[in-house]
Amino acid sequence: MERYTIKEFNKQYPSDEACLAEVFETQGHAGRPCPSCDKDTKFHKVVGRKCYKCQYCAYEIYPLAETIFHKSRTPLKSWFFAIFLFSNSRNGVAAKELERHLGVTYKTAWRMAKLIRGLFDEGDFTLSGTVEADETYVGGKRRGKRGRGAAGKTPVVGIVERNGRVVGKVAANTKRSTVQPMIERHLATESEIMTDEWWAYSKLNEAGYKHDTVNHGRKEYVRGKVHTNTIEGFWSQLKRSISGTYHAVSPKYLQFYVNEFAYRYNHRSDQQHLFHGLVDVAMMRV
Repeated sequence: MERYTIKEFNKQYPSDEACLAEVFETQGHAGRPCPSCDKDTKFHKVVGRKCYKCQYCAYEIYPLAETIFHKSRTPLKSWFFAIFLFSNSRNGVAAKELERHLGVTYKTAWRMAKLIRGLFDEGDFTLSGTVEADETYVGGKRRGKRGRGAAGKTPVVGIVERNGRVVGKVAANTKRSTVQPMIERHLATESEIMTDEWWAYSKLNEAGYKHDTVNHGRKEYVRGKVHTNTIEGFWSQLKRSISGTYHAVSPKYLQFYVNEFAYRYNHRSDQQHLFHGLVDVAMMRV
């Protein structure tokens, strides 16, 4: 992945005006005819306002409308810098950290962080080849049972391609009626899938997959190429980051955090720095 440092960030985005111009150009307004008068025109930045005006009919375009920056009084460069912080972190960025970096209130920092995490949602896509599936449980430490069925824990189902991408989905439970449809939705038929012995995976062969298991209950973790070490490595990174950076995450927002770490994993080999992909998504209208 290319280097993209704070020095390069400040050179590319020295001011709010530079950030706004980037949004305007990325949305494709420059070089197009005016939507109002249909003339080949130039749009000029309106002084003191976050908009551009047609030189002929004074039609105004507001590039920030319907983006995560819409109606925000926070400087646009601060938004870009917050995205830069997320893109350069391996373990996430807490709202308190944004509050300290940007000099905003905690309420503002929390809202910004929530909207930026929304950029990490890649939607549904299909995995194929040799994959691993597993489930984990996220939540604070409590007395009593651990693992499956533990009180106060939220289940997350994960599927990962070996040397490829990962999908993680927060689930209501880990029953077969919940887990198998998730796998079928994200996994190409005739793929080879490795799991542990949990009964929720027991009908995958009938769904058209080549299915092998390791029996963790009997201390079997690797049998030739059959193992779930890849997905367990992803769970380890996710849990360490949540524990170390956020300490605790509400089940209501857990999917945002799972998406964030899945995005980093999926783009770990990109030549382009994560910042450029994220800010491009942020600049497009939702």
